[in-house]
Amino acid sequence: MAQVLIRDLDPEVIEALKRKARENRRSLQGELKTILEQAVRSSHSRNIDDFLARVKEIRKQTVGMPQTDAAQLVREDRER
Repeated sequence: MAQVLIRDLDPEVIEALKRKARENRRSLQGELKTILEQAVRSSHSRNIDDFLARVKEIRKQTVGMPQTDAAQLVREDRER
């Protein structure tokens, strides 16, 4: 598994992270790993939520407009 080194962290940040690790009954390394994993999952989830919200907006804007099957458009383009 890969390793990451973070230099020049503020000592107050390190102490806060150690305190949080103790509260969660984890090592500092375990706490940092959990924080990073949650941040990535949260970011990914947010991106999906933003995408789905945009899809809903577009659907509302195109209600009643005729839609063409993409396969049909590709076929027509190839025939040209």
